[in-house]
Amino acid sequence: LPVESRPFASYGSALHIALPQAPRAGQLLTLLIDYEAGEGPGVCWLSPEQTAGKQKPYMYTQGQAVLNRSFFPCFDTPSVKFTYSATVKVPEGFTAVMSATSWEKQKDNTFVFKMSQPIPSYLIALVVGDIVSADVGPRSRVWAEPCLIEAAKKEYDGVIEEFLVVGEKLFGPYVWGRYDILFMPPSFPFGGMENPCLTFVTPCLLAGDRSLVDVIIHEISHSWFGNLVTNATWGEFWLNEGFTMYAQRRISTEVYGLPYTCLEAATGRALLRQHMDATGEDHPLNKLRVVIEPGLWGVNPDDTYNETPYEKGYCFVSYLAHLVGNQSKFDAFLQAYVNRFKFQSITADDTLGFFLEYFPELKEKGVDSIPGFEFDRWLNTPGWPPYLPDLSPGQQLMRPADELAELWAADGLNVEAIEAVDITGWRTYQLVYFLDQVLQKSPLPEGNVKRLSKMYPKISKAQNAELRLRWCQIVLKNNLEAEYSKVKDFLHSQGKQKYTLPLYRAMWGGSEATRALAMETFSATAPQLHVNVQNYVKKILGLGGAE
Repeated sequence: LPVESRPFASYGSALHIALPQAPRAGQLLTLLIDYEAGEGPGVCWLSPEQTAGKQKPYMYTQGQAVLNRSFFPCFDTPSVKFTYSATVKVPEGFTAVMSATSWEKQKDNTFVFKMSQPIPSYLIALVVGDIVSADVGPRSRVWAEPCLIEAAKKEYDGVIEEFLVVGEKLFGPYVWGRYDILFMPPSFPFGGMENPCLTFVTPCLLAGDRSLVDVIIHEISHSWFGNLVTNATWGEFWLNEGFTMYAQRRISTEVYGLPYTCLEAATGRALLRQHMDATGEDHPLNKLRVVIEPGLWGVNPDDTYNETPYEKGYCFVSYLAHLVGNQSKFDAFLQAYVNRFKFQSITADDTLGFFLEYFPELKEKGVDSIPGFEFDRWLNTPGWPPYLPDLSPGQQLMRPADELAELWAADGLNVEAIEAVDITGWRTYQLVYFLDQVLQKSPLPEGNVKRLSKMYPKISKAQNAELRLRWCQIVLKNNLEAEYSKVKDFLHSQGKQKYTLPLYRAMWGGSEATRALAMETFSATAPQLHVNVQNYVKKILGLGGAE
């Protein structure tokens, strides 16, 4: 058949195939396309040095948002869902895994995969590497390079099933069969990627003390919101992420209690504040409904990946819950919503229409047009959320952190009062919240950060990535040159976008010394970064060749 590749956007071209005659509606066609996937942005080829084990090469695909078009020809939009099967032949000594409901290893290093549930293109994922697995629950196992498998098993044994059971109680049956986790090489750009049956996660989650296991609750929540009910366009990414943040915090409340969940949500709100301060509240990406323009200079769907769809989206879902005014009624609505739209791709109009249909008494009251809180304003006006959920139950954990940050920000340090506060029992997000407050108050008076570093090695020498990120930000904001090496070490150890970009922004917005540190670190680490992250860093550093 005649085939033609035509320009579409800066992120891919369109494949036009001329059929001998126009097909009838409902007619089934089989197209066989012979293609090769090489160096496209969706297919990542890692050298042995870029892996944790440093012994063998590694390959993985990353489809979100529109990168799988460089992996295989597809309708690369979340509005189209399909089942798939794949046969993958790999070299001796390698294993292939995919986001599939069934897989089997055949002879000759051949693996056969089948996904029996319809999914959008961005959720198809493949990994080939020197990887092994270990069971951590009745329907879960962890996958990792051999050097990481023991740490992964220890960190996640038993916890995934607990989260899945709570998720099913709240949102309905888990339809994907297995829930496996694959610990990726350090250069993986995301915290997690919710590929069905096989979530990809950063090795940064292996903190050694289970202090970051609740991050996996977010990816588990995507099993209902995102994977089962999907945004039809990337312009309404909040339908995936805002609902998932809400679901994550519902599970967290059931498992860890309301005070802890409110504290974690407060750290999320701080990230949204930082993001909006950095971009300007009225930036067009700070709307929940973003206009995606596929022209050469339009908004790239990948650019919608920022704090707004997550945290502002969470605020909108929380506002809907607030309108209902009863948690168990809103939980029942979420189950009905998942059941109504499962395996479909939908728009915000579908979601909000169903909400008003489910609660006719609210529709009658005209809750969609309350002045200042209009649904239209939520979707189409950039800026800070009109409604913020009440996080006061977290005060019992936040207050001591706030007070301690105040003490450290004071001109004359009250050492006695500082030493009277025992932080040894504080959980990760209480420490994160404390560091967020210190960062907000930075730069601190001369010498204070140096003393803080000495007093709390639990923070300044932490292996926990969330603490390391904030400590590095504090070091840079306070020009603590003695600890610049920690910034460098952290950026050498991982390539997660959420950790990497804020540090380069902080370095580039700082002194000559931090700018030099940024250039030096980037030139050393660029080859181990994902191509998207490389391009974002180049943009920050004003380097040519950035897309």
